[in-house]
Amino acid sequence: MLPFIRSDLAQFTAYKPHPSSDTAEAVPAQFDRLDTNESPYDLPTELKAKLAWTYQQVIETNRYPDGGHETLKDAIAEYVNESAALSPSTFTAANISVGNGSDELIRSLLIATCLGGEGSILVANPTFSMYGILAKTLGIPVVSVGRDATNFEIDLKAAQSAIESTQNPPIRVVFVVHPNSPTANRLTAAELAWLRSLSEQILVVIDEAYFEFSQMSLVGELAQHPNWVVLRTFSKAFRLAALRVGYCIAHPDAIAILEKVRLPYNLPSFSIAAALVALQNRTLLLNSIPQTLSERAKLITALSSHPAFQITESATNFIYLRLQPNGSDPEDAASLVNQKLRNLGTLVRLLSDGLRITIGTPEENTRTLNRIQTALTNSPIN
Repeated sequence: MLPFIRSDLAQFTAYKPHPSSDTAEAVPAQFDRLDTNESPYDLPTELKAKLAWTYQQVIETNRYPDGGHETLKDAIAEYVNESAALSPSTFTAANISVGNGSDELIRSLLIATCLGGEGSILVANPTFSMYGILAKTLGIPVVSVGRDATNFEIDLKAAQSAIESTQNPPIRVVFVVHPNSPTANRLTAAELAWLRSLSEQILVVIDEAYFEFSQMSLVGELAQHPNWVVLRTFSKAFRLAALRVGYCIAHPDAIAILEKVRLPYNLPSFSIAAALVALQNRTLLLNSIPQTLSERAKLITALSSHPAFQITESATNFIYLRLQPNGSDPEDAASLVNQKLRNLGTLVRLLSDGLRITIGTPEENTRTLNRIQTALTNSPIN
């Protein structure tokens, strides 16, 4: 370590952009990339053409982008109200903050709540790793609890105990994903009741990155819980992963604080234009979701027939496949299947005891099923 670098930064691993790749370089085109929960569908050609025209005729690259994001915030608020069947006036631009991906918003929330030794965060693993990674980069303590081994419900007894016993600093933020990644399960009634019971001294961050697939949202409860923030993204169903646009919905007072700590001009002009085009054409872009859900069902049905595979119900655009082979360690078995799939041309996300598989195109899913069958041939997993 360089002598001027914080010593704790040597103790953790950074997020790997493509977890199934050997490097952080772009994944070769011949792979079926089912490892990062992106949409398998690019923007339609006509929308790309519209954006190309916008870049050529409207965007001045020598000028800073719109730093206030008011037009985009208005469009997001309209979509949030519409998608939750709320009154058009329920959420306005005052309830919205946008970020360079949800990651920037997570980091801003941590800066606004826990920095300077004022708080720690609570996560229930397994979950999205960036909550813990970003907290550690800021020197913020991370308190972890587990989940039920069968349905992945948060260990609520352990979580409540952690909140009551953690001091110096106390838990200031609780992060949950609805539905969770990598396990694909929705928040249960018991988990929701617990979140509702938490003190307003604690910020509750509800990450709805997969809302468009689950069609379950808690935005309708934000008015009753000023300590709640809902995160969303354009990287999944809206097909804009390359352009890094995330947003959050919250009480105007919380949004005002986020606006204070975010970087100026944090979204490039092209990303702003793309998000607006996506929202203007949301019916077209979201029309692919029924096919994704149908393909998910086909994948689950096919894989559930194998005795060594255990798949839980999914409310997302991916499935969580756990391995329970006879006479073989689940972690070793998952690693073996992952490597064989990679050799055959399919990238999936390797986890400690299983695999997270993004739902791809029908062609990609057919290849994945065939490759899994090939991977199992003459394998000790059988």
